Amino acid sequence: MAKPATQSRQSARLVQLRKGATLEMVRLTCPDAAQATAIAGSFGTAVIDGDGIRDLHQRLIIETADGLSEGLGERAMQIHLQRIVGAYVGSAHGAGQFYSRAVTEARDATAKAANDARDEDLDGPVGYDSAAQRKREFAADMGIQAHSLRMAAQGAVAAYEQIVGEVWKPFERPVENPGQNLDRKAAEQQMAALG
Repeated sequence: MAKPATQSRQSARLVQLRKGATLEMVRLTCPDAAQATAIAGSFGTAVIDGDGIRDLHQRLIIETADGLSEGLGERAMQIHLQRIVGAYVGSAHGAGQFYSRAVTEARDATAKAANDARDEDLDGPVGYDSAAQRKREFAADMGIQAHSLRMAAQGAVAAYEQIVGEVWKPFERPVENPGQNLDRKAAEQQMAALG
């Protein structure tokens, strides 16, 4: 006996979701306060006030919501803040991924420079850093930037929870698959031609 049509239609309409960046993904890719302090100390850069960045962004989002409260309903405010916070979290996650790649390149260049038999990895002319040193310094800069954006994202997420009363979760949008619609239309035309 054939299965009911409603069951096969429901399984055919299974929609894949495109997952957005989460705060946990940011935590895994961006340096924390201890690592940012170690980077700053090792490379002689300024120590970033991560707590200040987080608090500033939390206040910024709260003040923005207060300013919009008369013009937006509760649901509209939630959707607006969802997008704003998602942008902060996505930016921090992207910076964390870029930082991870920069660290990998710095490690590779440093390992190659340790090999005395390689002429191309020798130090540059007097007064210039080696390629490996430049890559390490670049990775350090990217680490400080990623940490700063991590703290901004944490502030935005905290503000969302304070305003909306729920923990922020990334919006999951359906994956667009335009090829599937074209295949379906082509199949319909072919079936129509067959009679």
